[in-house]
Amino acid sequence: MANSLSAPLDQSSQPSKVATNDFLMGIPPYLYAVVFSSLCVIVGLIWDICWHLSIGRDGLLSPPHVVIYVGAIVSGLFSGYQVLYTTFKGSASQKAQSVKVWGVFYSSLGALFCIWGALMMLTSAPFDDWWHNTYGLDVQILSPPHTVLALGIIGVQFGAIVSVLAAKNQLAQAVFSNPQTHRRTHRLQLLFALAAGFLITMWYTLLSEELGTRDMHSASFYKITAIAFPFLMLAFGRGIGGKWPISSVMAVYTAVMCLTLWIIPLFPAEPKLGPIWNHIDHYQGFAFPLLLIVPALIMDWILRRFTYLNDWVMATVMGLVFVLTMLLIQWPLGEFLLESPHSRNWFFGTHYYYFGNDPNWEYRFKYAPWQLQSTADFWIGMAYALGFGILSARVGLVWGKWMKKIQR
Repeated sequence: MANSLSAPLDQSSQPSKVATNDFLMGIPPYLYAVVFSSLCVIVGLIWDICWHLSIGRDGLLSPPHVVIYVGAIVSGLFSGYQVLYTTFKGSASQKAQSVKVWGVFYSSLGALFCIWGALMMLTSAPFDDWWHNTYGLDVQILSPPHTVLALGIIGVQFGAIVSVLAAKNQLAQAVFSNPQTHRRTHRLQLLFALAAGFLITMWYTLLSEELGTRDMHSASFYKITAIAFPFLMLAFGRGIGGKWPISSVMAVYTAVMCLTLWIIPLFPAEPKLGPIWNHIDHYQGFAFPLLLIVPALIMDWILRRFTYLNDWVMATVMGLVFVLTMLLIQWPLGEFLLESPHSRNWFFGTHYYYFGNDPNWEYRFKYAPWQLQSTADFWIGMAYALGFGILSARVGLVWGKWMKKIQR
């Protein structure tokens, strides 16, 4: 079991252990642990946002914080063990596939990201508690302690992605006539979809204040999404390969957003910080997901069908597809979510409302005049969004090539 925590995935490693460990599929438990950590931190973060929307002030050891800390600790411990095992008991081949740190330790690249991310997350905890005690409740997601926490979470989640990619790329050198190799490849692709989907959820959460329902009739929404998502989508799509890599990642993002929106409000909660304008007795949900799954399906099809296109042409096509698809979907969806009474239910969750806001505000269920743009301003902004989307897609294609080469 100890060997499997840090051993590289090669086609000849320990068949007896593989035979007796069907659940792990011969994949190091370290990979399962860091993906689990990535899940813990994003669920804890969304729960923490719902806590602030519903209860207000939280403490250092509030339940959402504990879930986040569990993710950091599991990631740090398993990654630290992986480094120590490779350094002191690893074979020459294992060390050759590792990064040397401080001239002493041997670590995978993913483990380094996870360790530093875990340290940043745990450092942010007392910083956040001091911030609340000194300045009170946060009025925005990216306060200084939350920024430190966010960088740590991204480190852990990116470390999980890199770790899975390294294992998958090592396995790509195996003999693919071996059925066990095929099963491991599929399992690693699933772990990658989970890890990348959790990172996309984190990325959306950081940007959510600029990507709300009220922003969907503004060009700024499409400019931000065009910058923020195509480079990740194409990096993941090209990096892991397979038939529907981008769609599987976006399906995980959609599932996490929907499940947290549907499950968290089932539990009781009441405000404990004044002033209280909106009296509630259950958690308020976070947000209905962006329908990124739709452009993802189209982009997957294009990647698979038009492999002969050079990267600049591919980036132009992908940027155009992303921006136009988002416009065609999110514009009417934003109007539906904000204005339609049919969206005010458990499924879409638009009836949830912060306890410190007046529930009788005249623009609660419609666009305020200052939230609308002139036609000229909107289309000028959309032209910028298209340019941003093409450049973002181009970066993603380059990054994806690098991800395919990760071996450490």
